Amino acid sequence: MGARERLIIFAKAPCPGQVKTRLGACVGMPQAARIHRLLTLHTLETASRHLTCPIELWCAPGTQNRFFRACRRRHALTLRTQRGKDLGERMAHAFASTLEEGGRAVLIGTDCPLLEGAHLQQAFDSLTQGHDAVLTPAEDGGYVLIGLSRYSPRLFEDIPWGGASVCQDTLLRLESLRWRWRVLDRLWDIDTPRDLHRLLTLESASLSRRLRQLIASLRAIAGQP
Repeated sequence: MGARERLIIFAKAPCPGQVKTRLGACVGMPQAARIHRLLTLHTLETASRHLTCPIELWCAPGTQNRFFRACRRRHALTLRTQRGKDLGERMAHAFASTLEEGGRAVLIGTDCPLLEGAHLQQAFDSLTQGHDAVLTPAEDGGYVLIGLSRYSPRLFEDIPWGGASVCQDTLLRLESLRWRWRVLDRLWDIDTPRDLHRLLTLESASLSRRLRQLIASLRAIAGQP
């Protein structure tokens, strides 16, 4: 991978009652925060094992949480602070800051443990091959990954963040910008008790060792054998 490539990871501090609240309503807020923490660590491990480009962890509400500092020490990350009133403004700020001198950047969250190193590499390859943007749609209508080789704030304006049309609205915006883009295979996030149950009941034979280890840890938190 080239020196002009960056992986941006958006993450929230694992504070009970502030993360994974839909899961928390089922398993309890402390357990939901532990689940969020494990998902974040899994994402960072996946990225650091499979990519050679710099990795930036964009933190909310800021970089001072000791969890983020521990992540920086373990994975040699750069910590940055998310800025903006909503997700669109925060992503726009991250891409504008990262791409101001050119290059390519891919942005992900920490909610999709099925996002593997091969998916990240495929996204960077798509940008290297001349696409202006690349998206990995989420089953709920959003996306779990967006990569850009150029920047326009229009891509993040007036989008109903959290709604079921986020990915489709973003594709329409790309079309209006007359950019070249690629859509990768759809994945799904862990946001609800149903999502968690789906992950915990996956057929283990088809999963990587690290994902099996994550599932075992999540089962312990959720009180499942």
